[in-house]
Amino acid sequence: MKAIGIIPARYASTRLAGKVLLDIAGKPMIQHVYERSAHSSLLNEVLVATDDQRVLEVVMQFGGKAHLTSPGHLSGTDRVAEVASKLDADIIVNIQGDEPLISARMIENTILPLMEDAAVQMSTLCRRITEAEEAFDPNVVKVVRDREGFALYFSRAPIPYHRSLWRGINSLPEKAAIAIGYKHFGLYAFRRDFLLRFSSLPPSPLEQLEQLEQLRALENGYRIKVAETEEETIGVDTEQDLERVRAVFKQQDEATNER
Repeated sequence: MKAIGIIPARYASTRLAGKVLLDIAGKPMIQHVYERSAHSSLLNEVLVATDDQRVLEVVMQFGGKAHLTSPGHLSGTDRVAEVASKLDADIIVNIQGDEPLISARMIENTILPLMEDAAVQMSTLCRRITEAEEAFDPNVVKVVRDREGFALYFSRAPIPYHRSLWRGINSLPEKAAIAIGYKHFGLYAFRRDFLLRFSSLPPSPLEQLEQLEQLRALENGYRIKVAETEEETIGVDTEQDLERVRAVFKQQDEATNER
């Protein structure tokens, strides 16, 4: 199967303008995402889909491939679908442009369900929650799965809710959230034809309520396979996130220099 990774990279981020071009350890964020994605053995190609000439030029400068898309897209998935519609591929992987710590293994874990089961049309990734605060953080999306690993629901709320133990973040017993919930990573693999069909659907009520576009698939009766990983990453949405990521890169550089 031919799998292509597409990184949607919008310049005009509402919370951190131009974040995909911000410097992290001497490189723009988008370059870290691109290079890490290119290390995946299951991707035949990696592309950037952007609505901004500045992003396009930066990607081309570091030797990457990029496509200029319509500025009117409401979501990264729609931007990815525009590029995918012109490609010859079996699987399209939507890799977020603000995940500079993404690993090749995480991408491969997301792709494998589609390669192993012809019935799977869409897959994504989750990790067990290890910090109790994450269960109550609306910026951390949670997912609940069925016994076969398919998503039952995604939410910004703490799901599943432990009725006996949870009374709010300030009254949590130690480690009460651990081994109960799973956080969701915004990494998706689609069969190309399904991606184009999914993108053509109108936004659904729950999607608009939670601001989570994957709920559009569930509300229309489609199943999403959710693979599990033990790896962690940090999505950059705020200045604080950016500093956390820069600190991780600094630690990695220091560890490398000590060897």
